[in-house]
Amino acid sequence: MSELVYGTYILVWPALTLGVLAVICGAVVKDAVQARKSDSGMV
Repeated sequence: MSELVYGTYILVWPALTLGVLAVICGAVVKDAVQARKSDSGMV
């Protein structure tokens, strides 16, 4: 049973990490577009 749990953990972890990375990248792109439209800097 523990092999199934470890196997699932190893397979699910990269998917969760990719999801978090996609959310962060999406937020940065959204902020960059908004900054460009308002003619201001990101920082």
